[in-house]
Amino acid sequence: MKTINTCGLTRYSPLIPAIKAWYEAQPGEMLEIIMDNPLAFNDLKEFLAEQKIGFREIYDGEQMSVQFTK
Repeated sequence: MKTINTCGLTRYSPLIPAIKAWYEAQPGEMLEIIMDNPLAFNDLKEFLAEQKIGFREIYDGEQMSVQFTK
């Protein structure tokens, strides 16, 4: 599983590395995106739902993550 941790990003949206990782992933590859920005997290979940990609949400304190297979 490839993990992308976007916590603490302030120079640009955490969605940029998350979406980039999705596009670069091979079919069947598992990804985990970790975020600490609730707005970006909701946007990522919306993007995945629009792409009809099922995902698992995990909440751990102030961090949130989604796991999915491309």
